[in-house]
Amino acid sequence: MALPAGDSICDMTSIIILFAVLATAFLSAVFGMAGGLILMGVLAALLPVPAAMVMHGAVQSVSNGWRAVLLRRYILWKSIGWYMVGSAGVALILLSFTFILPRPWLFIVLGLVPLIVWVPKSVFALDATKPGQGIACGVSVTGLNVIAGVSGPLLDTFYQNVEADRRSIVATKATTQVAAHGVKIAYYIAPALAAGEGGSFWLIAVAIPLSVIGTTLGAKMLDRMSEDVFRRWTKRLVTLIGAYYFVQGLWLLVG
Repeated sequence: MALPAGDSICDMTSIIILFAVLATAFLSAVFGMAGGLILMGVLAALLPVPAAMVMHGAVQSVSNGWRAVLLRRYILWKSIGWYMVGSAGVALILLSFTFILPRPWLFIVLGLVPLIVWVPKSVFALDATKPGQGIACGVSVTGLNVIAGVSGPLLDTFYQNVEADRRSIVATKATTQVAAHGVKIAYYIAPALAAGEGGSFWLIAVAIPLSVIGTTLGAKMLDRMSEDVFRRWTKRLVTLIGAYYFVQGLWLLVG
């Protein structure tokens, strides 16, 4: 994770990461999940897996947190409490052991996660505002976020049947993701530091304000977007991203 000063390749790596942070924060603020999926792929390609997870978690925590602040009056607090119960429960289990996916399998899992958005509503009529389903949301979303680094498409399935406009959905999902990314940071910080990958916390410090800027600009775009465009393009975008990651993972596995 350390990026020594003066190394042109590492400098270019830093530039790519910082640009990706800005662009994906904007995208996440508009669609609620696509940005995090792209950023995870970029970081996994450029950094060791534990370091990628820590940086992704830190940046996404700020990005989602700021998005929640900007849209705080739209948050569906009814579902947050039940989500936190499930999230806390699975966090206690996960933090008792360490499991890190090899990079090829991480890309394959990242590629499969977006397929969840195509599951018909009739198959899983989920509603995160209901107590039992809210707890299940916290357990499954936090667990997937720790293992694969992202869980936006899964989280989205719990909000497909929630009767609320796009701002409420984005704001509430952002609030829940802050908790999920916090657990991910706690899970991977020790392996990252043990491997000597703690030298680029300066990069995280620079990335955080870029994440806030991208989120602020994206929130303005969200206000101008129609409900139909929001829902239609979210599915298409994450599916294309997932297909690329799946092929990339297979290529790394075979190669």
